[in-house]
Amino acid sequence: MDVTIPESRVAGRVRAPPSKSYTHRAILAAGYGDEATITDPLVSADTRATMRAVAAFGGSVDRGDDRLSVSGFDGRPDVPGDVIDCANSGTTTRLVTACGALADGLCVFTGDESLRSRPQGPLLDAIDQLSGRAESTRGNGQAPLVVGGGIGGGTVSIPGDVSSQYITALLMAGAVTDEGIEIELETELKSAPYVDITIEVLDGFGVVVERTADGFSVPGGQSYHPAGGEYAVPGDFSSMSYLLAAGAVAAADGDSVVVEGARPSAQGDSAIVDIIDSMGASVEWDRTAGEITVPRASLSGTVVDVGDTPDLLPTIAALGAVADGDTVIENCEHVRYKETDRVAAMAEELANLGASVTEKQDRLTVHGSESDLEGARVDGRHDHRIVMSLAVAGLVADGETTIAGGEHVDVSFPDFFDTLGSLGVTVSTSG
Repeated sequence: MDVTIPESRVAGRVRAPPSKSYTHRAILAAGYGDEATITDPLVSADTRATMRAVAAFGGSVDRGDDRLSVSGFDGRPDVPGDVIDCANSGTTTRLVTACGALADGLCVFTGDESLRSRPQGPLLDAIDQLSGRAESTRGNGQAPLVVGGGIGGGTVSIPGDVSSQYITALLMAGAVTDEGIEIELETELKSAPYVDITIEVLDGFGVVVERTADGFSVPGGQSYHPAGGEYAVPGDFSSMSYLLAAGAVAAADGDSVVVEGARPSAQGDSAIVDIIDSMGASVEWDRTAGEITVPRASLSGTVVDVGDTPDLLPTIAALGAVADGDTVIENCEHVRYKETDRVAAMAEELANLGASVTEKQDRLTVHGSESDLEGARVDGRHDHRIVMSLAVAGLVADGETTIAGGEHVDVSFPDFFDTLGSLGVTVSTSG
C-alpha cells in the first residue's frame, strides 16, 4: 500500500498505542502460567504471532474489548502440532525459541524472508549449553530453527551485544526450569533497558530475577501469577516517538501535540523526551497524568548514543534532517540487524528526500543545515519504524511524500495514519 503525506501542520490530542514490548512479554508470561488477563494490550501483527505461539504450545488466547484472556500451558509447553510461523516478529521468535527448548519433543520455528535473515546463533548456542537441542536448518544461525530437549536449567555464557532478546528469552524460560538459569554475559549488554522491561514484567507476574556481577540469574521452580490475575500494559514510547517528533517539527503556530498514555516505566525509549528537549523543543511531561506536550521548535543537531535505544534511530534521523547542524547517531551497528538494516535504510531514503547524510558502520550523521527536504517517492523497506519515521519527514518536505509499504505500520501502530489524520494531516492511500 502506498501512503501519501503532504506537507502539513499538526495539532491536537492523541493517545499512544500500548507497548509492543510489554505486550509480547505479558502474553508469553501468561502462557507460562495457568490463567491471566492482560488489559490494554497492543493487538498487532507482531503480537498476534506471540498469541499463535502460546496457542501452539497448548494454551489459548481470547480477545475481548481492550483485554486478552490467556489460558496457559502451566510451565510446560506441548510439542506443537505444526511449524510455528513467527511472521516478521523477531521478538516472538527469540522468546518462543527458549520456550520451545522446554518441550520434550522438537519445535520448528520460521517466519518471513526478513525474519529468516536475522541472527539467532547465540541463543541456539545457549540452549545447547543447557543440554537442549537447538539447530538452524541451514546451519547459518538463522531460521528455520529446530529446538527442544526439555532443558532443566544450568549456566550459560552468551554475548550481550547482539540482542537483549536472547537474555529475555532465557530469563522467562529459566523461571520454570527445575534448576533455574544463570546467565554470564561475555560482552557489554546492548539495549539493556529491554531487559529492564522483562524484569519489570516478570515481577508483575510474581517471578524473581537476580542481577549478578556477570549478568543475571533466575531461580527455577517459579510460577507465573500476576496479582489479582491481571496485568496492565503501559503506553509505548517507541510509538510515541513519531507523534512527539511530529509535534516538534510540524505543530501549528501557537499550538502543540499532546500525547496521552505516557506514564513512566522501564522503557528506555522514553529517552526520546530528553532527546527532543536537547534539540531545542519545549517538551512538557506531566508524569502523573501521563501526558507529554510538544510545540514546534527550531531544532538544533545533537549527538545520541543508541546502544540502549536502537528503535529510536529512525525517529532521530528524521528529526536530524530538519534540525540545524549535524545530528550524530552513534553506537548503532546493532540497528542494522532489525526488520531491515535501519541505518542504511534511513540514510538512503532521507537522501531521496533531499537530506545530506553520512553513513558509517557504527554511526549515522544527518547534516541538517545541508538538507532541503522535498517530497518524493520513498520505500518503507517493509519496516514499520522506517515507514513512520519517513512520514514524520514528509510533514515538512516540500510537496507530497509517497511511502511504499505503508501497511507495515500494523506491526506496532496499526492506527498510525488515522492518528496523523486526527492531528490534521490529509493522508491518502492507494494500492
